[in-house]
Amino acid sequence: MAPQILRAKDRTPAPWKNGGGVTSEVAADPPGAGTGDFLWRISVADVGGDGPFSAFPGIDRIITVVDGPGMELTVDDVPHRLDTLYEPFAFSGDAVTGCRLLGGPIVDFNVMVRRSGTTATVRVVRSTTVVRPTAGTVVVAAVLAGSAVFRPAQVRLGHLDAVLLAHGDDGTFDVNGVLAVVHLEPGLLRRRA
Repeated sequence: MAPQILRAKDRTPAPWKNGGGVTSEVAADPPGAGTGDFLWRISVADVGGDGPFSAFPGIDRIITVVDGPGMELTVDDVPHRLDTLYEPFAFSGDAVTGCRLLGGPIVDFNVMVRRSGTTATVRVVRSTTVVRPTAGTVVVAAVLAGSAVFRPAQVRLGHLDAVLLAHGDDGTFDVNGVLAVVHLEPGLLRRRA
């Protein structure tokens, strides 16, 4: 399968599961899955106010603030201050989670995986990086700030554009800004041919 270029301009915003915000899906498996039946899902959310996060039982989450002054997440009564851009924070979707903004709206990059079938890691890079997915593994690389050029295709990626790669889709990202590299490891993850 050839790498898939996922342009930010092609995304359709949708309301959060709890109605408290707006999210735009970057990619999911299976494609088009709803909030109750994905194996993994990557999205970008606009958070405009304080309030509860949706509960996602059986889901592990990694959230990264990409724009704005940050937020404080209270996860099962434990506060976590997320006031530095591009620092991933992992927590359980089972947890009771509330959000308090630290001075205004934010944008976050959100990775969710069904813990019974998939694990995820998010690595933030600021320089040229090579991506070589192993068999059964999927990698999604998303520009969080600035731009990047994906080679060998020589595709220029702008803010919040992404590329989905599977085994055999090796490539290099020349990063002029900040790139999130999400590795989605198999469990029940379907192999993409």
